[in-house]
Amino acid sequence: MDVDLTDASWRKSSYSGTNGGACIEVADGFAGVMPVRDSKDPSGPALVFSAIAWQAFATAVRTGEFDAR
Repeated sequence: MDVDLTDASWRKSSYSGTNGGACIEVADGFAGVMPVRDSKDPSGPALVFSAIAWQAFATAVRTGEFDAR
């Protein structure tokens, strides 16, 4: 899926803490998709997830599905 991210406005995820830069950034405003990149490598590649997949991931994070057991 080709998405032009030239004018993307990136923000850190609200789930990123103060852990020395190990964060992701997301870019809102892209219909049907959620671009994601590594904050330590802003000129590097970005992953583009469908909005449905991103919502499922965010919900799983919020509900603790990935917490260590």
